[in-house]
Amino acid sequence: MTMRNKVIITCAVTGSIHTPSMSPHLPVTASEIVDSAVEAAHAGAAILHLHARDPETGRPDQRPEAFVPIVQGIKQQTGAVLNLTSGGAPTMTIAERIAPAMTLKPELASLNMGSINFGLFPMLERFKSFRHDWEEPYLAGSRDLIFRNTFADIEYALQCCADNRTRFEFECYDIGHLYNLAHFADRRLVEPPFFVQSVFGILGGIGTHPEDLQHMKRTADRLFGQDYRWSVLGAGSSQMRVAAMAAAQGGNVRVGLEDSLWGGPGRLATSNREQVETVRGIVEGLGLEIATPAEARAALALKGADQVGF
Repeated sequence: MTMRNKVIITCAVTGSIHTPSMSPHLPVTASEIVDSAVEAAHAGAAILHLHARDPETGRPDQRPEAFVPIVQGIKQQTGAVLNLTSGGAPTMTIAERIAPAMTLKPELASLNMGSINFGLFPMLERFKSFRHDWEEPYLAGSRDLIFRNTFADIEYALQCCADNRTRFEFECYDIGHLYNLAHFADRRLVEPPFFVQSVFGILGGIGTHPEDLQHMKRTADRLFGQDYRWSVLGAGSSQMRVAAMAAAQGGNVRVGLEDSLWGGPGRLATSNREQVETVRGIVEGLGLEIATPAEARAALALKGADQVGF
């Protein structure tokens, strides 16, 4: 399913899960996101998964114009594959979420493959004080919020980007999401190779037990055979454990401050670069090599950096 002895590292630089009060190392401004992303690429990340934030408050910002300085700044300094989120934040509509990919026409964009509960509220037990007034209600509101990704929403995103030749990182938070992807494949609305990002450890999705990883992989193997490239991310403290289990089975890996703020037990990571260096050490310790951006492009059948709209 993957290049022999090659592992694609994706770095998700800032995301929309964590809020600025949780870590002083979370990139917020465009320049911080650019600097952190470039460092991660130089450390070995072949793909950079990107969100934007309001520079004053750190709130998720899905306006295409918020992404422009980020993608331009990164592209000037690295040849990594740029992957623009269409997940945005659970509070946004699909039209808002897909707008950056429609406008900027990246090689790759993320796409959530089903509606789920997306529980961020347990973080209120660990973080008690907040610098911005949006943070606490944003987290608390996830107790009674469904992250909407209906079949119509998914089809809308696919159709919006079809003419751009943008391919997708299919984010699958549970087994049913794999079957949803198979449904769109059967309808020929998506074409292989499918880049399947299995997400473990979000409250509302599948857990992080080794059996959960095996169940995801077995199901994807059965549904897609040789037509997919498997990648994993583990949320929070499970990040590196999940990455190690998957890499040992030929999978690709995703790390970054979007998925986990931690650099070790009870210790905040100081940068995205630190997490990339850690997972690179795991990969190379298994006797594997990290993929270059060019190798990632070939494995995922991407259109190439010279064909993007920015």
